Amino acid sequence: MTTLSYDATGAARQAHEQNLPALLEDRVATRIFAKDPTLWGPDAEAEASVRLGWVDAATVSQPLVPAILELRDALRSEGVSRIVLCGMGGSSLAPEVIAGTAGVELTVLDSTDPEQVAAALADRLAETAIVVSSKSGSTLETDSQRRIFEHAFTEAGIDARSRIIVVTDPGSPLDKSSREAGYRAVFNADPNVGGRYSALTAFGIVPSGLAGVDIQAFLDEAEEAAEILNEDSEDNIGLALGSALGGTKPLRNKVVIAEDGSGIAGFADWAEQLIAESTGKRGTGVLPVVAGPSSPEATLGAPDVLVIRLVAADADVELRENEVAIAGGLATQMMTWEFATAVAGRLLGINPFDQPDVEAAKVAARGLLDAQPEPTPADFTDGAIEVRGGDWLGSAATAAEAVGALLAELGEDGYLSVQAYLDRIAYAPLEGIRDPLAAQSRRPVTFGWGPRFLHSTGQYHKGGPAVGVFLQVTAASATDLPIPGRPFTFGELISAQAAGDAQVLSDHGRPVLRLHLTDRPAGVRQLQELVMTLAGQAVTSTES
Repeated sequence: MTTLSYDATGAARQAHEQNLPALLEDRVATRIFAKDPTLWGPDAEAEASVRLGWVDAATVSQPLVPAILELRDALRSEGVSRIVLCGMGGSSLAPEVIAGTAGVELTVLDSTDPEQVAAALADRLAETAIVVSSKSGSTLETDSQRRIFEHAFTEAGIDARSRIIVVTDPGSPLDKSSREAGYRAVFNADPNVGGRYSALTAFGIVPSGLAGVDIQAFLDEAEEAAEILNEDSEDNIGLALGSALGGTKPLRNKVVIAEDGSGIAGFADWAEQLIAESTGKRGTGVLPVVAGPSSPEATLGAPDVLVIRLVAADADVELRENEVAIAGGLATQMMTWEFATAVAGRLLGINPFDQPDVEAAKVAARGLLDAQPEPTPADFTDGAIEVRGGDWLGSAATAAEAVGALLAELGEDGYLSVQAYLDRIAYAPLEGIRDPLAAQSRRPVTFGWGPRFLHSTGQYHKGGPAVGVFLQVTAASATDLPIPGRPFTFGELISAQAAGDAQVLSDHGRPVLRLHLTDRPAGVRQLQELVMTLAGQAVTSTES
């Protein structure tokens, strides 16, 4: 039986009370499930008319289940026990959450970092099959990952065609080329579902099912959740959550999503893309902040921050002011947050289904790959860190002073975005700098791994409110990998992606501090130490 519970205080409760009458009068819930494209205004109607397939995705995906399970069993009988997912953004975030919550191994390769790619290649290749997921069928990162795995299989004497499974939209370039190449299987997803809403489509269930998740139960739960949400009722939790996300007045446009005992692994990372890419445009939007229930943003009580805690169904939760607590199974939560994000889009007056600013960084990166310009000289070097910034650096002469100068650019409604272009598996502890930076700045801090965040929060950075400051971390590598059939390497690709995004952000007038680690382990340690030192100084000065 599907369970879903919700409680709210302060601004979130008031938003529900204020917005509910109009949402019920306009029959927003049932019109969403009827795929009414007029809900978001005339400008959004064309896009919405081909992006509402997610409302019945669980039902539409049911016929895929037997083929997925049959392929899973066939692969296992051939000794294939490891599934690697090559995908970015919506093609990788949902499967990672689904598999992680089920306790099933799924290697998610959503990076162009040569060390992360090399590690994925080196692990049990003889027992590996890859799922190549790309909605457009032309995602550069995913194509590069496919190319190097195909080469590695062939070099190892493995028939690469038998180890490559593809998920893409029908008729995409990848759909056509994969069928011509004779790959093991090609699964088509519903083209009327955008990437960030695709958790319940082939993009979510193919890699998860091949890895061993009970996808039948997952889809059954989602179908039940859809029935609950498809009601114009004052008890509709999706309407309440949508009001909290997009209907507070004044708008609390920094939403801290904190895991607090829900048992869902990495849900906030998935919700981060859904909300940021859906709402961050036309100078407005909601910035999701992945944090913990005791992180600084969750306790400081800033007037532009709302806290949403993901809790267990039977938890006895005591909420602070301006907090929300929500509980439910994974499929139920995914369905509810997709619905709530669509509701929030209506309340914000934006189109929740387009992403007009995502392409800018991709275009800049390709331009840098083609031109191969010389690297911009560092402003100065401090230990294992090369520092590059703007005029706002002032007299900063150390990496710590440069970080301090960047934080000084934060306005009272600003946020800091930390972007680390590193192996996110090997250097996962680097995420630990997020809380100290939030404590020091007393402002929300997001942490994203490059280049995957470019397919996620990257839209918000350019299209949302222009109040962010950006700390970009790149690193030299002793390892680089050529991309078969391409005139550039993985190292050159990730460098161009970082430089391209920095260029676009700077063109938008945003401060970007680029810290390049000339030695990865030493540079990471230096960065961790300087952040902790700065945070300690901030605590001391606050206490005094």
